[in-house]
Amino acid sequence: MLLRTVALLLICGAVPCLAAEEPAVYAARDTLQLDDEPQDDARACLTGLRWTPGEFTVRVDPPADHGGMEAYVRFPSPRPSGNALNDLVAMEWYPALDADRKRMRAPAVVVIHESGSRMEVGRLFAKALAARKVHAFLIQLPYYGLRKPAGFNRDAENVLPALSQAVADVRRARDAVAVLPDVDGEHVSLQGTSLGGFVAAATAGLDNGYQRVFILLAGGDLHSVIMNGTREAAQLRELLEKKGYTGEKLRQIVQPIEPLRLAHRISAETTWLYSADNDQVVPLKSAQVLAEAAHLAADHHVTLWGDHYKVIVYFPIIVEHIAERLSREVQSPETRD
Repeated sequence: MLLRTVALLLICGAVPCLAAEEPAVYAARDTLQLDDEPQDDARACLTGLRWTPGEFTVRVDPPADHGGMEAYVRFPSPRPSGNALNDLVAMEWYPALDADRKRMRAPAVVVIHESGSRMEVGRLFAKALAARKVHAFLIQLPYYGLRKPAGFNRDAENVLPALSQAVADVRRARDAVAVLPDVDGEHVSLQGTSLGGFVAAATAGLDNGYQRVFILLAGGDLHSVIMNGTREAAQLRELLEKKGYTGEKLRQIVQPIEPLRLAHRISAETTWLYSADNDQVVPLKSAQVLAEAAHLAADHHVTLWGDHYKVIVYFPIIVEHIAERLSREVQSPETRD
């Protein structure tokens, strides 16, 4: 916690509270493009995750408590759960500001938070990237933040199924962000950490909707992660075991959102994976199998010293690495890596 606080103070700085504006509504349309898929298993996975693309509205609401953000961005989930509160997706908008501290036209990044209900690491990334002249949008996963119904308790019946909804929400978020004022809609990228990293990996396997994808402390073979990981993974394993999800029954419930099923569809040239060499929650092997399945080059899989928590000491380096690549999005193709 101390390291997180220090990183936040040194790297992010303070984003000024902007004057509240009246709610605004924008028209958007899904750009989901699921190409023909020759592999039977991948095709079945896509069938389970897809929805019928269509038009939808994006609402921008000024927040009651700014906390450094400009607004909440709301749009309907493309795969509704049946709970009205959960099915209205919420994103926190941390704007890119110019030298006069006014909102500027800039690329954007959608940030997917970790499993913790406070979403601390996700907000840390969003604020840090916004400080580097990128519009950052922290998307709240199903049943988190503004989407959490009163009295809601996470259990085996909603934790993993909600991730299928999360993948759809994150993909639609790209199209919601693209229609907002001062956002360069041609350059929208994705970043996810831990739980958010698994969602980012699965989303990247749908299509090439996001220009660049940055996955931190996640990987593939989710079943093995749940069976062998400690801390958060062990807590989830215990929760599932109490409901009778073990063995093949557990494997079946994680299959719909298994990143390896779509990893061959991930763009190796525009995806980066960051791993901890002694990660006790998401073992390094999980990251390695994803990197291999996605055909990531060695310099696109960055392995750092530490475990799932100590790797936070590299936060400034990771942010700079991401920000540098996001800045290249607006350069000519000849100057991109």
